[in-house]
Amino acid sequence: MVERAERWRTGRIRQEWATGPSPYVLDTFLAVCSAAVSVWSVYHDDTDWPWWVYLLAVSTALFLPWRRRITLPLMVVGSVPAVLVSVLAHSANPQMPLYAVIGMYTVAERFPDRQRWPVLAFVVVANVIGTHSPNGALFSVLTSAGSFVFGSLVRAQRQLARVQAERAREAGERAASDAARAVAEERARIAREMHDILAHAVSLMVIQAEAGPVVVRSDPDRAVRAFDTIADAGRDAMVQLRRVLGVLKDPEAGRQLAPQPRLAELAGVAERVRAAGLRVDLELPAEQDPLPAEVEAAAFRIVQEALTNTVKHAGADRAAIRVRRAGEVLEVVVSDNGRGVPAPAGRTVVGWSGGRGLVGIRERAAACGGRAEAGPGPEGRGFLVSARLPLGTGDVVEGVGG
Repeated sequence: MVERAERWRTGRIRQEWATGPSPYVLDTFLAVCSAAVSVWSVYHDDTDWPWWVYLLAVSTALFLPWRRRITLPLMVVGSVPAVLVSVLAHSANPQMPLYAVIGMYTVAERFPDRQRWPVLAFVVVANVIGTHSPNGALFSVLTSAGSFVFGSLVRAQRQLARVQAERAREAGERAASDAARAVAEERARIAREMHDILAHAVSLMVIQAEAGPVVVRSDPDRAVRAFDTIADAGRDAMVQLRRVLGVLKDPEAGRQLAPQPRLAELAGVAERVRAAGLRVDLELPAEQDPLPAEVEAAAFRIVQEALTNTVKHAGADRAAIRVRRAGEVLEVVVSDNGRGVPAPAGRTVVGWSGGRGLVGIRERAAACGGRAEAGPGPEGRGFLVSARLPLGTGDVVEGVGG
């Protein structure tokens, strides 16, 4: 009683009844109704039947409360009272035996195919042999077959519902997986943006900040230019960071706020790098050639990261940037005359892995359907970053430029 009261207090029983009565309650009710119909038929028969016929009439419904879990052998045992009534007191059988209708429905709905069809065939033969008139045999056959057909339809409907539920579950899992993958891709994209923005700006600021105190007395104008370069790099980084943070705060504004630099802005990047003491040669495609925004953004970031690496690591005094359109491909090449990377004599290093920035360069190129490579320049001198970015939506670049 205490457990039941607790279940009621927590709402479990209310939830059970809210979803409908228990199957055992419903099946027990059907058993009572079937027994009542059988007893009523015996009572109103013209023959004065003894008590044991009434007992058999009640016993015909004994298997019904457990029909959802019953097996074929148990159902055969449970049908013995019905067979005895049909043989010993045939006229006392109800015109519509409810236990027979429910039994055939249960066989069709719940039993496997290797049992359903033999049971149907046996019952149909028994109906034909066990009745005393053609009309009675036809009525019994139609009753059994109709119950069987109805049970088969319910069985098919439930199987269809299970299939649809499984498909819905799989679709939900796929949607969740796609959402998680989209989140991971967006996180990686934002990480690349943050790295490129901060690495480039901070590298220039550090170099200029280190040079400023050295020349502040001997060359005040150069010191002023260095501090101006620091300020310009900081302001540019702040503008681009606001765009990235705007995407994080308002995901719906992704395309409007997402950083989409254009190739024309590379002139400003090159100018700031020149102010850091590195001579930069810049070649850009003609402005009248329209390019996809995502390709321009990828090319901009590739050049920016390549210049950042040159400023930080190359020890170079000159860099060359070439961005040009070759048919339906945008070629990007950034080279310098710095110390490069070690390479075996007479060999070049292809696909050099490098650090996080070079990984980001390859990821940006791959996101556009292109490819990028980084490694020593010609004859092992300097460092070279090259990329080929397809301008068509369905093109995939197989090679790389050089």
